[in-house]
Amino acid sequence: MSRKSFPGCFSRMTWKKHFFKETCCQCGASDTEIQNEDLEKRGKVRKRKKKNENKRVIVSNLPFGSKKWKENPNRYYDTNEIKTTKYTIITFLPKNIYEQLHRFANIYFLFIALLNFVPMVNAFQPEVSMIPICSIMIITAIKDAWEDFRRYKLDKEINHMGCSIYSREQHAYVEKCWKDVRVGDFVQLQCNEIVPADILLLHSSDQNGICHLETANLDGETNLKKRRVVMGFSSQDTVFEPEFFQNTIICEMPNNDLNKFKGYMEQPNHEQVGLNIENLLLRGCTIRNTETAVGIVIYAGHETKAMLNNSGARYKRSRIEQRMNRDIFSCVGLLFVMCLVGAIGHGIWTGKFWEHPPYDVPDWNGNFVPPVLAGFYMFLAMIILLQILIPISLYMSIELVKLGQVFLIHNDIDLYDEEADLPIQCRALTITEDLGQIQYIFSDKTGTLTENKMVFRRCTVDGIEFSHQENDRRLKTQRELDLEDFAKLQHFTLPPMGLERPGTYKASTVRPLRRCQSDRAHSKGHARSRSVGRRDSSQSQVAFSSPIEKDVTPDSRLLRRVREAALQTESFSPFLHMKTSTSFTDFFLALAICNTVLVSTATEPRQRVTTPPPTKPSGITREKIHQIFQRLKLASLSQSFSSSQSSSQLGASFSAKSSEEPLAVLERCDNDNDGSAGSGGQELQDKGSTEIGTASLDEVFRSATNTSLPADVCYEAESPDEAALVYAAQAYGFVLVSRTPEQVTVQLPQGTLLTFDILYTLGFDSVRKRMSVVVRHPLTREIVVYTKGADSVIMDLLDSSSKGDISSDKRMKRIKERTQKHLDYYAHDGLRTLCIAKKVLNEDDFQKWANFRQEAEAAIDNREELLIETAQHLETKLTLLGATGIEDRLQDGVPDTIVSLREAGIKIWVLTGDKQETAVNIAYSCKLLNQRDTVFTINTENKETCESLLNLTLEEVKKNYERDKPRRKIFGIIPTSLPSPEAPSPEFGLVLDGRTLRIIFQGGLEEKLLELARHCRSVLCCCSTPLQKSMVVKLVRRQLKAMTLCIGDGANDVSMIQAADVGIGISGQEGMQAVMASDFAISRFKHLKKLLLVHGHWCYARLAKMVIYFFYKNVCYVNLLFWYQFFCGFSGNTMLDYWQMILFNLLFTSVPPLLFGILDKDVSAETLLHLPELYKNGQNSEIYNLSAFIITMLDAFYQSLICFFVPYLTYKDSDIDVFSFGNPINTIALLTILLHQALEMKTWTVLQLVAMLCSVALYLIFSVAYNAACLLCSPPTNPYWIMQRQLKDPTFYLLCLITPIVALLPRFFIFALRGTLGASLVLRAQQVEKLPKEQQDVEIQKLRSRKEAASSAPVASPASNDDLDQSIGHLCVSPFLHPAAALSPRDTENLGVSAPDPLGRSTYEEGYYFFNRWAEEESAAADSSAGPSSGHHPLVASREAAPGQDGKDYLKSFNYHRRSVSSVTL
Repeated sequence: MSRKSFPGCFSRMTWKKHFFKETCCQCGASDTEIQNEDLEKRGKVRKRKKKNENKRVIVSNLPFGSKKWKENPNRYYDTNEIKTTKYTIITFLPKNIYEQLHRFANIYFLFIALLNFVPMVNAFQPEVSMIPICSIMIITAIKDAWEDFRRYKLDKEINHMGCSIYSREQHAYVEKCWKDVRVGDFVQLQCNEIVPADILLLHSSDQNGICHLETANLDGETNLKKRRVVMGFSSQDTVFEPEFFQNTIICEMPNNDLNKFKGYMEQPNHEQVGLNIENLLLRGCTIRNTETAVGIVIYAGHETKAMLNNSGARYKRSRIEQRMNRDIFSCVGLLFVMCLVGAIGHGIWTGKFWEHPPYDVPDWNGNFVPPVLAGFYMFLAMIILLQILIPISLYMSIELVKLGQVFLIHNDIDLYDEEADLPIQCRALTITEDLGQIQYIFSDKTGTLTENKMVFRRCTVDGIEFSHQENDRRLKTQRELDLEDFAKLQHFTLPPMGLERPGTYKASTVRPLRRCQSDRAHSKGHARSRSVGRRDSSQSQVAFSSPIEKDVTPDSRLLRRVREAALQTESFSPFLHMKTSTSFTDFFLALAICNTVLVSTATEPRQRVTTPPPTKPSGITREKIHQIFQRLKLASLSQSFSSSQSSSQLGASFSAKSSEEPLAVLERCDNDNDGSAGSGGQELQDKGSTEIGTASLDEVFRSATNTSLPADVCYEAESPDEAALVYAAQAYGFVLVSRTPEQVTVQLPQGTLLTFDILYTLGFDSVRKRMSVVVRHPLTREIVVYTKGADSVIMDLLDSSSKGDISSDKRMKRIKERTQKHLDYYAHDGLRTLCIAKKVLNEDDFQKWANFRQEAEAAIDNREELLIETAQHLETKLTLLGATGIEDRLQDGVPDTIVSLREAGIKIWVLTGDKQETAVNIAYSCKLLNQRDTVFTINTENKETCESLLNLTLEEVKKNYERDKPRRKIFGIIPTSLPSPEAPSPEFGLVLDGRTLRIIFQGGLEEKLLELARHCRSVLCCCSTPLQKSMVVKLVRRQLKAMTLCIGDGANDVSMIQAADVGIGISGQEGMQAVMASDFAISRFKHLKKLLLVHGHWCYARLAKMVIYFFYKNVCYVNLLFWYQFFCGFSGNTMLDYWQMILFNLLFTSVPPLLFGILDKDVSAETLLHLPELYKNGQNSEIYNLSAFIITMLDAFYQSLICFFVPYLTYKDSDIDVFSFGNPINTIALLTILLHQALEMKTWTVLQLVAMLCSVALYLIFSVAYNAACLLCSPPTNPYWIMQRQLKDPTFYLLCLITPIVALLPRFFIFALRGTLGASLVLRAQQVEKLPKEQQDVEIQKLRSRKEAASSAPVASPASNDDLDQSIGHLCVSPFLHPAAALSPRDTENLGVSAPDPLGRSTYEEGYYFFNRWAEEESAAADSSAGPSSGHHPLVASREAAPGQDGKDYLKSFNYHRRSVSSVTL
């Protein structure tokens, strides 16, 4: 049951808000130094002994109690009470003021306000000068206090949650608050309870000492993690007694690494037991599938790993803000010049008097102020007078505008994912405008461009490929199989073997392998039922369990093989090819066993299934199966003559015909294998199959179906790959029924339950790139190692030693070669590949290895390295069983999004850890690479070679660009209706692997890489580490000074996201660590299109115009005071009342700019999506740049001149007083400034119109009321009844009408001229939007075609889009290499270019027909076009070998991406 909290309930969302409200999950950072600095601040480290500064010693608190607490070494460690607030009631005022004074603007205005209290330099009433700065600081303080109060309530709620702590006085577990937990306490946890601190697991109610955790509160992952009791405490026969615990724990200092923990436990007899992360329960996790767990607290409070990850997001300053800060310094310089002019003018003015004027009063000694000192005083007075030249309200206005922009983005229904119930999250409030200035996008592949929903697509077993066309058809039609249809499929009757001709399956197996890459929406049935915000469903959230991942339609040929193997072993057929039968059986046993998948109940709370369900007798006894496996074991030792003969014939046939007809030959090879090779063997198998009949097959498998897995049981996997393989094994009858740490039970196709003893599980790690499980077979009692991993690793671990049996060696070699061909094709088609292998150990070898393993597990130092070494020692001399191809499906809308972003001028790089060919073909699928692109692939581990290849590629690219320069210049003048005689200029792509990146960064070749990458439309970095990802992003951001955006979904993308200007996390299936480190979080990659092209454009345009407007408004208004100084002897006096001056910016003109910055839309969303080129307006900073700032300043000076001198000339010879002269100027300035904004606004709303009218009305109402009530406000002048008298004067109205028109006429004229002559694309789009709907579409299409014709982008391929989509996985043809594309496969082999090998596809939909048809079309198109860029580029053949390297090695480094004919592979 879940623990209750004392003051109130504690929800999952509360936990997330508290621990990760603005967090950066920096898992890979250097931790110890940072945490020691935090501890220094709390005064903890100084109290410890020096010898313990690099480690933590923990003992039980029970022997000490309250009386001996001062003797407890744990007393220096933090308590579990957390405090994330900044202030208290006492410290709020001084601390908040201190923090606000860190802003330069606040210090400046506070200095001006205090300066006004000096009698010699005060310009107006000192109290009035305090109003602006006090208003701004009060508003900011209220906002800070509210945010801190929210943090306080969260802290209080968490600190008062309940947990059970062992009490020595009561000899039992008592209920206490979380804040009372101390390091060294023993805590008892119940199922579904949240862990209050970092606890070392000492006891579990599970008989195997296992405790399962759900880390969704910590990283968002819903799959369960296993934690183990510390070695030596795993005996669960007796109840754990905390009072008997006398061990000492020595571990590392607190750090924020969630994946590592090092330490050891020292027993009283000085024996040491190693500790690792598997023994640690982290704060914030939830106990699952475990009734009770007991542990001792290691880290508490702010020292827990979860709290140390709450370091706060890195403050990012937007590009507009950086530009604005520079312009504010320009305004400071302008203010200095104006004040200097005032000081000099004052000196000149006073120097003209022969006698001191009457207002110049001497001091008490009768001395007058010297002219120099008087000028200095006037300089300070002018600073006070003209202080509003620096926009004090601009900072606060920007914060409010960004809040409004974030609100609109968050409530955009198009950015809401209904399937996942997730809106967009705006986690950073300071960089919304940067979304409109992105120049480079760095994207992860898995889970970002793809769905991270792994779908089992194909497999190869024993060298035979199975295409799974039925499953392919199901995925194409996007229709889920319900349980009834699936049951019928499991019952279908297979024809007897041999009655079908070998070519029967040929036409049916070559279905086109397509991934979901279109913009069509998936049906609802395919949606993964996941909702982060809804946790109240009776069905718990299970990762990787959507119908599209679970339902696998088996391949009929493979299903027949598996069932016949089981049935023929039952009938003891003496003519079986036993090796093949065991390969098929072992293959699916490995899929079901070699994983860490848990079998759990599907209902909440989830409970682990540890015992197999009761099954009905299937008619096949365990003893009979035991005899069958013994017979299989004996038969596998000797191969029949027919099988070896057929194998040799098969290999000869394959090698003889592969160069001429690889598709047909490979298909025949597979079908020959289906017939079990050889005429003699075929006759025997036909006979055996006929005798078996169909009735026996139906009878056995009908009974097996009745004993299938219950409907209320689910699989919980740590990765989607594991889940996909387990579901695939289940589809073929190998059902994972239950799992414990010691045993795993699998149901065979005929319904028999086999329980394997798990001896060891060697988990996956990034070094080995594989995982293994060591089991004891229940029937043969053999010790078997099942291994699965990357093909690049497994293929090197296969047993290559000669066993004396020539036929067997040839057969294994042939299987390896054939499997490698299948793997190459899988990767070429964009599938994720895994190899499956096995190894049989004898007892002696296993015992030796087990002893070695136990020593490594008990090691204190270098434990991880020793564990990896022992695993590598076991995983050698493997026997290949087969391989799988799993599709990570493209997300909806990815190709369209990438095309639109590229049209917007954004360069897209993909940084992924996947293998190269998979990434390249995904790039073609999502249209990151085009069929006409020339792709350079550089793979090398040598610095000299790398530098030579970069120079070679750069030279070729530059040569092409130089050749195209004249054509491009002429091309812009040629009318778009006339066809260009030139062929389109090429586009380049660059592919690098992790090894090459390492050489580039270590060898100082970054500049060459950047120079080459700037000419490429796309760059793919494959097999790259998280560190390399962040280094690439930092390189581009710092060296190119470009605005970068990173998008990813996994923990390995965190460093990349944090390194970019804008980080976007995708809330996918890899947890929430990327989201928690990001600035914005979306659920789909396609949302990036509207987020950037629409909201990014709007946010930039709005904020840029608003900032420019603020500078204009302040400069225009302050210049009115400056011009008046020429007529008042530079005395620092004003013609305006102080209150009207203060409230002019603070009240009268404050609201319209805010609404303008939030609601204005220069172009509609539909037009922005149809014309992505409009995004370049923000990329190039066309609205707010230096020239725009200068022009705005000049315009402000002009308008201030008009607003001042038109009234001055009107009242020049009159006898009006100062305020009667200044009041019309103030009113005219208000109207001019508001009308100026009206000219800038492109979208009028009722709210904006009301704000405009209310600003004018508020000014008039205040002026009338103030002038009526103020009798002696500003002696000796008097503003009494000024506005009332002028409202009766027609001259006042005439000035308010004519002056704003004259002031705004130049700006209006320039706007009209700009719209008529040389209109920009934004202006054209605005003009198009004024047309009727029908004409809008026509004009937008014209603009798009004109833009495409003016650009150098390649034209569309002659093939249709559907053909292009089908051909992505097979062939990439370029006009630069069309002669090679037209060659025969034999010729391409002679030239060193590999022909495509699409696994036996011979229909007219694809395969060789499509290859030849497309090659002929491309060749014809290339021959018909003239120009130097349409020929063949013998790039590789024309180059010399690098220094210090022979030609063979040099060409070898060129040849990796060999199946892409269009690629120039380096």
